[in-house]
Amino acid sequence: MGICGLGTVASGLVNIINRQSALLRDRADADLRLVHIGARRDNPVCDISPYRVSRDIFQVVDDPEVDIVIELIGGTTAAKELVERALHQGKHVITANKALIAEHGNALFALAESKGLALRFEAAVAGGIPIVKTLREGLAGNQIEGITGIINGTGNYILSEMASAGRSFDEVLKEAQALGYAEADPTFDIDGTDAAQKLVILASIAFGIPLAIDAPFKEGIDRVGADDLEYAQELGYRIKHLGIARIAGEKIDLRVHPTLIPEQKSIASIDGVLNAVQLEGDAVGEVLMTGAGAGAGPTASAVCADLIDLARSLGAGQNCAIPALGVPLAKLQARELLPREAVTTPWYLRIIASDKAGVMAEITQLLGEEGISIESLIQKAPERGETHVPIIILTDAAAGGAMQNAVLSITALDAIQGDIVALRVEDFEEHGS
Repeated sequence: MGICGLGTVASGLVNIINRQSALLRDRADADLRLVHIGARRDNPVCDISPYRVSRDIFQVVDDPEVDIVIELIGGTTAAKELVERALHQGKHVITANKALIAEHGNALFALAESKGLALRFEAAVAGGIPIVKTLREGLAGNQIEGITGIINGTGNYILSEMASAGRSFDEVLKEAQALGYAEADPTFDIDGTDAAQKLVILASIAFGIPLAIDAPFKEGIDRVGADDLEYAQELGYRIKHLGIARIAGEKIDLRVHPTLIPEQKSIASIDGVLNAVQLEGDAVGEVLMTGAGAGAGPTASAVCADLIDLARSLGAGQNCAIPALGVPLAKLQARELLPREAVTTPWYLRIIASDKAGVMAEITQLLGEEGISIESLIQKAPERGETHVPIIILTDAAAGGAMQNAVLSITALDAIQGDIVALRVEDFEEHGS
C-alpha cells in the first residue's frame, strides 16, 4: 500500500501501522506492507524512516509495488486526479475525503465499478464512528426511514460551550481555533457545508439515491445566541446543529440547521467535539452511534477498517465484494427533494418586542393567519431601563413557507426590534416531513 499525504490523518495512520503492523496483518490475514509515502514535507509526529518517501504524490500512484492507494491529501482537485489515475492503473483506493466523495463520488464510483475495483470511504464521515459500514452492511435488511446526526464536531463544541457557560459565539470560536478544534477559516464548519457533505453521503447509502452535493438546504450556527440556548433549556430542550435526512412520502427531506431537541433524547446529551448519528430502521428501530468525529487516531482507525476489509476481500479473490453505496450504481434512483418551504416541524421563535399592551395579540393574530398555533410561551420582564422584552414562543407544527411569511409580517410591526430568531424543533414524531 501507498499513502498520499502526511497530515493529521495520514500521520495517525502511519503511527498505527508502525505500532501494530502484526495485528493488522493477522486481522486481514494478508501481508499488508506500507511501501511508499508521498508528501511535500515530513511530519515530526510519525516515523517514516522505514518507507520510501516521495515529494510528488503521483509517484506513489505510479509505483508498481503499490496495490492500494490511500488518498489523504484533501481537497477535490489534485485528489480527484490522483484517485482517477490510481483506478485507471488498476489500483484500489481508500480515501477520507468527504468533499471529494460528495462532489465527484458518482463519477469515481462508476469508474471504480467499471474496473472491478474498490473505492472505500469509511473515514469520510464521522471519523471513528463506523457509520458507513453500519448503514451499508449492518443494517442492510432495514428500510432506513431517517438519519439525525451531529456530524460536525466544531459546531457541537461551540454550542456546547455556549450553553454550559453562557459565553458568546465569537469567544468560543476563538477558543476552538486555539485548541485546534476549528480551522483558521471555519466557514464550512459554521455554515453547515461540512455537515451537508457528510449528510449527502449518508443519504445516498440509506435511501439508494445518487450523490447530490447541493441537495441539502443548510443554515449555520452563527445566529444562535447564548440567550437562545438558555431559553431552550428552560423549555426542556437542547440546541444542536443537526444533519437530517428522512423519507417524506415519495420525496427525500435533506437539511442541516440548528435544531431544538427534547433534552431527554440521548442525542441531546452529546457535547463537545463528539459526533453522534441516530438511525431509524423499520426492523431495528432506533440506533444511536456516538464517538470522536475527527482527529488523527479516530479517522485513521476508520481508514484501517477499510484497509482490512479490502485486504480480506482480495485474499478471497473478490476485488470489489460490496457496492460502494450499498447497491450497484445502476440501481440508484434519483428522488425529488422536499422543498424547505414544505418541511413541517414545530418552531422556536425569539422576538424582541415593545413592552406594551396589545403586542402579543398582534403576534398571535399574524401567526394565526398562517395557520400557526402557539404551544407554549415565555415572556420575560424588562430589564431596568429597557423598553423592549424578549418573547419566546414554541409553536405547533408549521410548514417552512408559512413560518417564513409569519416572521416577515411580525418583523414589519413597529413594536418589533431587530431580527426574529426562528429555529426548527425536532420532537422525532411525524409532522408531514
